[in-house]
Amino acid sequence: MDDVAKYNKERWEELAKANVPFSRPWLDLDKKTTRKMIDPHGMIDEIAGKNVLCLAGGGGQQSAIFALLGARVTVLDFSETQLQRDQQAASHYGVKVRTIQGDMRDLSAFKKDAFDIVYHAHCIAFIPDIHPVFQEVARVLRTDGLYHLDFHNPFTQGIDKEHWNGHGYLLKLPYVEGAQTVPRDYSWDIQSEDGTKRRVRGPREFRHTLSSILNGLIKQQFVILGLWEETSGESNAKPGTWQHFETIAVPFLSLWATYRPYVFIK
Repeated sequence: MDDVAKYNKERWEELAKANVPFSRPWLDLDKKTTRKMIDPHGMIDEIAGKNVLCLAGGGGQQSAIFALLGARVTVLDFSETQLQRDQQAASHYGVKVRTIQGDMRDLSAFKKDAFDIVYHAHCIAFIPDIHPVFQEVARVLRTDGLYHLDFHNPFTQGIDKEHWNGHGYLLKLPYVEGAQTVPRDYSWDIQSEDGTKRRVRGPREFRHTLSSILNGLIKQQFVILGLWEETSGESNAKPGTWQHFETIAVPFLSLWATYRPYVFIK
């Protein structure tokens, strides 16, 4: 692991132990209704029997859904605590989930063409260079396999609900690929399920421009199937709240792509 990975692993261990929402296993899933949670746009034809990699996706959330729907699920994450949550969820539902500790940029634990689906939940902002990830995903995906990626909207990354100034949310940071978007002392405010709050120092985060993401995928011979914005749509939300921020400065994007190495690219 390089210095960024070591630092962010340490931060995620503390965040997971503080029970940040991304580390809370989903233990009340209904098999009949959960598919839309991972595939709201109907991009996956069939899940049962597919080999699925939840990439840097520990926490006992998406892995539990895929396993309940009959997939053979592997989770790779660098946090031991996050992986423990996947095993907790698997045990709860009586399903099997394989967990492997590792860095999303190094998938050497897996053979070529090992997976039908790679599901990459929101985490690519925690590395400064995305291209090794895309290269590795292309290697482990089968031809016509599916890749799902959640990521920060690069145009609004680095601002938050606290940046409301009475008129809007100001863009302040240079739009530079790979630039760090949070200060080193940046902390997450975590509200526990019992209502108590605590602050935990967060991981380092980096901006990845839309052109870098899309062109990086195209270079690895992915075909983009769709791109979506994630917003609450609560137009009457109070300014300075997360719900209002989402309607003005959409924070997250997601895409589906398919790996087609037979496509000719100059």
